[in-house]
Amino acid sequence: MDEDTPLLVIVDGANVVGSVPDGWWRDRKGAAERLRDRLASDGLPGRTDPVALVLVVEGAARGVASVPGVRVDSAPGSGDDRMVELVAEAHGRPCLVVTADRELRRRVTELGAEVTGPRSVRG
Repeated sequence: MDEDTPLLVIVDGANVVGSVPDGWWRDRKGAAERLRDRLASDGLPGRTDPVALVLVVEGAARGVASVPGVRVDSAPGSGDDRMVELVAEAHGRPCLVVTADRELRRRVTELGAEVTGPRSVRG
């Protein structure tokens, strides 16, 4: 991979939003939009190198639009399956998946991705 290729950061929207009991279940799409906007403004806290942010949403959060700095990927089915596909499609590009889901962590690390928990993007 080219050293100028930014790290691909794939954020498990449902898992990150669900990590804080702030009423997100009443408006899943709105909660995903707030996470998207926070990612767009804050990036990945603690990192100064460029990253390519992809927020994967599913279910009632589908239809959230992309904004500059954050591409939103609406999973047609399982968000976990879509995140695994994105890592596989990266073809060796460095990937970081943000999730606390143990099974998803196992699946993406088998493909060479690194993982971190929701706190890494919640500020």
